[in-house]
Amino acid sequence: MRARTPGKQTVTSLIRAATAAPSLHNAQPWRFRYLSESGVVQVRAALDHALPHSDPHGRALHMGCGAALLNLRVAAAHAGLAADTTLLPDRYDPRLLATVTLRSGADGEDGPGAGLGELYEEINRRRTSRLPFCDERVPDPVRARLRDAAEREGAQLHFPSTWHTETVLDLIHDAEGRDLADPGRSAELSEWTETPPGHDFTGRPVPAELHDTSAVEYEEAPQLALLGTAEDRPTDWIRAGQALERVLLLATREGLSTALSSEAVEWSDLRWTVRDPLSSMGQVHVVLRLGYGPPVPATPRRPVSQVLHID
Repeated sequence: MRARTPGKQTVTSLIRAATAAPSLHNAQPWRFRYLSESGVVQVRAALDHALPHSDPHGRALHMGCGAALLNLRVAAAHAGLAADTTLLPDRYDPRLLATVTLRSGADGEDGPGAGLGELYEEINRRRTSRLPFCDERVPDPVRARLRDAAEREGAQLHFPSTWHTETVLDLIHDAEGRDLADPGRSAELSEWTETPPGHDFTGRPVPAELHDTSAVEYEEAPQLALLGTAEDRPTDWIRAGQALERVLLLATREGLSTALSSEAVEWSDLRWTVRDPLSSMGQVHVVLRLGYGPPVPATPRRPVSQVLHID
């Protein structure tokens, strides 16, 4: 007798959770296909939601889909389902980024899905914030738990030293100024985001000739974390996306606000200097700003009907 696979209602709920993931400019570059006979969910790249200027190598697209994949796994664990995941399963189909076979029964305490179900309530609470955070330091035990969350997904989370933090802030400021001066990247930012650009990742104003704005009061010493992997392949980008979302969900559970920046790693002459030479991290994929800040509203999401096809 063929094992019973999850029905349409269950899968729709899982995909709704998946689509709450963050993505560069909220482009939401994912599609899902559910093969109901086998219980397999395909996570696919939506190239019509790609950002060729802001994300020329597809790193952010893979990371966004990886974050959605993590949410899918969290929702599956919450529903009492195991999610057997394979990354880039078909070398001849580069749009197929992952397959997830859903089956009854959660992973054991030491399995890859251990503890994921506990993060389910944070999926719809997680936000990306560009508002000021207070200067209260994130405690060391919380930092350790965030590091562990990244490591569970095959990535690293590194809190840079004070001197390197200043270097990273300058690099991000430089990269965001370049983005606004680049017609292609600026057009993508305007197309995919509702908020007009005015301040960078840490609240500092971009150059006046690019955007007329005034500074606001942000924290004196932003608390940054660098998330990366040992290597820099498409599989690493997907793993980094999963690790990023696991860190963000846990940060939300810990009462933290978070902001993200990946612009500096997309400029080849800036990318290598983002990495902290005191760290063993091979490639930084995203910079996080962490702290305690006010609540912010959710960003719009595409209806599940637009991103899910069921066979």
